[in-house]
Amino acid sequence: MTLLSVKDLSVAFHTEGGRLEALKRVNLTVPANRIVGVVGESGCGKSTLINAILGLLADSGEVTSGEILFEGDKDLTRLGSDQMRALRGQKIATVFQDPMGALNPVLSVGRQMRDIQYRSGLSRQQKNERSIDMLRKVRIPDPERRLVQFPHEFSGGMKQRIAIAMALMMEPALLIADEPTTALDATLEVATIELLKDLQRDIGCSVLFISHHLGVIAELCNEMVVMYAGEVVERGTTHEIFHNARHPYTRKLLACDPARLSRREPRLPTIAGTLPDLRNRPQGCIFQPRCELADEVCRMAPPDAAFEGSHVARCWHAEATMAGVSP
Repeated sequence: MTLLSVKDLSVAFHTEGGRLEALKRVNLTVPANRIVGVVGESGCGKSTLINAILGLLADSGEVTSGEILFEGDKDLTRLGSDQMRALRGQKIATVFQDPMGALNPVLSVGRQMRDIQYRSGLSRQQKNERSIDMLRKVRIPDPERRLVQFPHEFSGGMKQRIAIAMALMMEPALLIADEPTTALDATLEVATIELLKDLQRDIGCSVLFISHHLGVIAELCNEMVVMYAGEVVERGTTHEIFHNARHPYTRKLLACDPARLSRREPRLPTIAGTLPDLRNRPQGCIFQPRCELADEVCRMAPPDAAFEGSHVARCWHAEATMAGVSP
């Protein structure tokens, strides 16, 4: 069963410098009870995708084409503000990158966790009991005492776990995690990944996990989506992409992961070139200016080519990369 389906989604922003195409023909699915990772360089459109799903695009942005189907029949691009407000928190919850920015510094943690349950119809005592139980699930010690404390009295890792607890308080069908481990050190990052795995399994929700960290994606996600300059260039199971990458950009991105280096190098590998100006997109393949395989056919927009399983790549030369041609 598919919980969330994004079909041919395009989003544009009207800026002083002209029309900026932030997303173009984006396709992805989030199956029920699965964790799907979205990875790509900064500026690839990950945050715009999240805001489009949540109905939180800036006033200058608009969905120009496509649809976002939630629970089969709800097109989120066509829902009004009141309908989206009813879904957010109840059916679709979000964990943001900066827990300090997500938590109100002048309200106790208990007050904020009770406020999230305003639609539950429970008494204050029942809300407190649920809050304590949720803090216990995210491994906050002595949750009864912690409930009356303020965000500044917690460490960064504990604040992130509280943010996760608040997002999952209403047991949403979909949790969107926007780089929730970026601000954490390596030890806390591992602990947070394990926590998300356990909570996802216990609650039975789906997770759309946004990250630039390939190691986290490999450890946490069942499936992954690779974005570049506002397009999904490759998608499939995590195993398919890590072991059988079809798109030259994906292969270069994987090659830049320091964890994959077999020996010490004086300089870390990088991808030559820069992201294109999205106010003036190049004709044809979006990755063409940075791709060593680019030729005349790449001047035309590539189709989404399907391979074994759920593996899809938007590239004219996907077969060449599999034949051993270096990207």
